[in-house]
Parts: sequence; structure tokens; C-alpha cells
Amino acid sequence: MVISAGNSDMGIKTIALDEGTYQLLRRQKRKGETFNELVRRLLRRKRPLHEFAGAWKDIPEEEFQEILEAIRRGRELDEERFARLMERWG
Repeated sequence: MVISAGNSDMGIKTIALDEGTYQLLRRQKRKGETFNELVRRLLRRKRPLHEFAGAWKDIPEEEFQEILEAIRRGRELDEERFARLMERWG
């Protein structure tokens, strides 16, 4: 299934979805709502923090450790960038 979305102020982009994904999306659509409006609504939705509880419970320990390491390394790189910026502007 191909969906085109856009309005007169912006260009139109086309995305391809398999039939199952299209049906899942279609079921979320409200009466009179365009697919463009649906996607915007779903992407802007703020989810309460409790919805994320247990999201990682089924991740294997090795993969979980890899995620933690990537987070740690990202923070380390941020600190290094910040230190360089402070040296430049300090």
C-alpha cells in the first residue's frame, strides 16, 4: 500500500507500507481524519512514563549491556565535545 501525504504549503512525500501495517494504521484513523493528520497525531502523542515500564524486560543480558555501553560512550563523547567548546569559548 502506498500513502501520499502533504498539503499546499509543503511538498508531498510517498511512503510504502505492507498491507498489515497499512491496516494497523487505518484502524487508528478517526472518522474524517486524513492519513496525514493521523500520522501527525500519533507522532505528537505524549505517552505517560508508566507506559514504558518493562519495555526492556525481554532484552538478553548481553544486548542490554551493549546498550548501556553505547549510552556510556555517548555521554563520554558529549563531555569531550563540551570540554572542547569550553576551551574554545572559555
